[in-house]
Amino acid sequence: MIIQLHADKNLSIHEEYALKLNNIIAKELNRFAELLTRVELHLSDENAQRKTKEDKKCIIEAKLKGTPPVAVSNHGDTYDRAVTGAILKLKAGLNTVVGKMQHH
Repeated sequence: MIIQLHADKNLSIHEEYALKLNNIIAKELNRFAELLTRVELHLSDENAQRKTKEDKKCIIEAKLKGTPPVAVSNHGDTYDRAVTGAILKLKAGLNTVVGKMQHH
């Protein structure tokens, strides 16, 4: 599984945080590791000029072998919360897709 991290022009992902994100993704999606070819995580700050609630956004797109990509998004007041929520949504979506694959 290839993990790619992206950030908008308002922020940069430092090496230490990138390692943390890679570890979280690998751990949380371990169950699907053999089916996943690629996972892309996109972080953005929707109101970079001012502080507002829930302005951090995480979009995660996962590509399973032989299926269209599964993409989810989540907002949070911190990047960690946005990522955590997006991963939970992604796991639910992947469970659905894998369940359908097993029944066909």
